[in-house]
Amino acid sequence: MENDNKEFNTRSFVFGLIAGLFVMLFLSIGGLILYNALVVKKLKAATDTQINDIAAQSDKSREGIFNEDLMNKLGDIEKYFNKYSIYDMDDEEIRRGVIEGYLYGTGDKYAEYYDPDEIDELNSDLQGKFYGIGATLISGDDGWPTITSVYDDAPAGKAGLKSGDRIVEIDGENSYKKSLDEVVSKIRGPIGTNVTLRIAREGEDDYLEFTITRAEVIKKTVDYRMENDRIGYIQITSFEDATVDQFTDALATLKGSDMKALVIDLRSNTGGLLSAVVDIADQLLPKSLILYTENVAGVKETFESDEEHKLQIPIVVLTNGYTASAAEILTGTLRDNNAAISMGTTTYGKGVVQGFKYFKDGSAMKLTIEEYFLPSGFALDGVGIEPDIEVKFDSEAYYDEENPFDNQLDEAVKYLENKLN
Repeated sequence: MENDNKEFNTRSFVFGLIAGLFVMLFLSIGGLILYNALVVKKLKAATDTQINDIAAQSDKSREGIFNEDLMNKLGDIEKYFNKYSIYDMDDEEIRRGVIEGYLYGTGDKYAEYYDPDEIDELNSDLQGKFYGIGATLISGDDGWPTITSVYDDAPAGKAGLKSGDRIVEIDGENSYKKSLDEVVSKIRGPIGTNVTLRIAREGEDDYLEFTITRAEVIKKTVDYRMENDRIGYIQITSFEDATVDQFTDALATLKGSDMKALVIDLRSNTGGLLSAVVDIADQLLPKSLILYTENVAGVKETFESDEEHKLQIPIVVLTNGYTASAAEILTGTLRDNNAAISMGTTTYGKGVVQGFKYFKDGSAMKLTIEEYFLPSGFALDGVGIEPDIEVKFDSEAYYDEENPFDNQLDEAVKYLENKLN
């Protein structure tokens, strides 16, 4: 009896330990990003050599995590599960959980693991093509995934989803405090299949429900028009490979319309490729510093514009709390180089750069490898950029079905009109 009690107590302790360990391991769920608040190195440029070079330059050293004691403990855990667990376990899921648990434990909130299929999907994302509903998301401060923008000609826009909608359920499953990648992986799926979203929308007394058919979505990341006969408007929703050409075409068209001033709308632009924002800044600035990065070894890399292109007209950049990462770079570098003023509300505050480590099986890991600094030396991570002119967003006016009105854009146009007069 004494031996039985010892075995029972040991078993209870081990199961408690295992439960705690697996909660930790599965807190970070890998998946595909629809859009994330990241500045990333272009996938082809972020090579193993880059990661290894940084490691070689760094003088950080410490004992490895996977020492003999931990390996023995993991072996014991496996034995206990094999002997006592009532569940059928997926070995690959457990291995993935171990990897993601390690990444979670590093404290790098942007670290992610991607299996071969997921990294292929990510490549498609950054090229501007994916299968889904055509909406960008961010993890809301209140724990609910929140839509930041929708593509009008994609399933999300056609179904009536709007910026600011909070996703409460996905196919009947609660989405509260789910990781952004987990949410996106549930929303995406094979072309022609359906996903049902329950939505909480400001001003609505009850939840709204949308059943949306997934389709191939070609990302239109740039929209433009003439606001009046003198002021142009360009909205950039994300920075991707396709964004540079789309922006170039938009700028050329507006110049051809005799534009005298420009509004660049970066509200709810949550980031993208570092290479894309540098190329776009180069089209707007004279020869100047765009930004510089610094890695763990203190090695700096600078990014500069040349004299080939420059736009010497008044510019207002519109920002809000979802303006992040690459969008903050463009905002900050235009301000620091006296090429624009910003208007709206304070930006998100994401000032770090991710790189990718690729593995032999085709999988990859993303981790934070650099911090970036604006030309003034300002490090905005965790702080954001305060606008030169604060204009709070009037959501009631914007979502008025009869007479929708964008008060921030209106203030930007008025400011530019005064500058031109």
